[in-house]
Amino acid sequence: MTSIKMRPGSPGAQILGLGAYRPRRRVTNDELAETMDTNDEWIQTRVGIAERRWASEDETLVEMACAAGGKALAASGLGPDEVDLVILASASLRAPIPGIGPQVAHRLGIPRPGAFDLNAGCAGFCYALGMASDAIRSGDARNVLVVGVERLTDVTDMTDRTTAVIFADGAGAAVLGPSDEPGVGPVAWGSDGDQYTAIEIAAGRSTMTMAGQAVYRWATTKLTETLTEAMDKAGVTAADIDVFAPHQANLRIIESMVKKLGFDEDTVVARDIVQSGNTSAASVPLALTALLESGEAKSGDLALVLGYGAGLTFAGQVLRLP
Repeated sequence: MTSIKMRPGSPGAQILGLGAYRPRRRVTNDELAETMDTNDEWIQTRVGIAERRWASEDETLVEMACAAGGKALAASGLGPDEVDLVILASASLRAPIPGIGPQVAHRLGIPRPGAFDLNAGCAGFCYALGMASDAIRSGDARNVLVVGVERLTDVTDMTDRTTAVIFADGAGAAVLGPSDEPGVGPVAWGSDGDQYTAIEIAAGRSTMTMAGQAVYRWATTKLTETLTEAMDKAGVTAADIDVFAPHQANLRIIESMVKKLGFDEDTVVARDIVQSGNTSAASVPLALTALLESGEAKSGDLALVLGYGAGLTFAGQVLRLP
């Protein structure tokens, strides 16, 4: 089994459990075609989405985060009192104060943990994983709950087919703890702030705009080097990777990355976007959970993950699946 390389003398961190929550309502391309100028072929050709999940009124950010976080806790085998840090990643919070990290921790029965929200766009979950792993390695936390949760339908103009057909809702979570054998590789992260307006909710607006072609070009030309850096930092190569789970933004972007990285034909590639749409900070944990539940991926597999989005931000890591 290939080992993940860490900094000399550093304790390791590992993922102990994953959890997910998908809203009840399924929205097909044909349903969208009833209210806007689009069709199933147009959507699948451009972004690869067949359906997505939209949250109902009762499926709030807190409710979805608690559902996913509770499943991750159960899968980890830890009790709520054993978690001492909660990091909640989201780009669709409607109120700046208070954050929902402390609310989620309280609802899950986690007593007085460090808790905060993080907004790094669609890279939020991977940013939070990096911070959680570092907190464990430094001794600032022992066990950490990381949640990515979005209600992008709250910030999407449903008359704009360039965004309404893409964005969706959901939550995914992971519990991390210490490990003698590192299970979370060093994060390769960064930003290209010169393109900060490519995805934004401008001042005075309530909905998001996206320069789709600009983001597509950026993702397909700039991010392969980030994935290579993440593997280099972890001391592995593409041949060692069992599972590739990038942010589920566009199926064509995923296929482009697979081709450029030269994965073996038996490498499992997450294509959760087909059924889930783009769920921003929730997309990576949702994709990993789906692969484990379907049996396509298994415990102990080495996974390469990547988040990228508004900012423009990006972050990649190599993980050992729980």
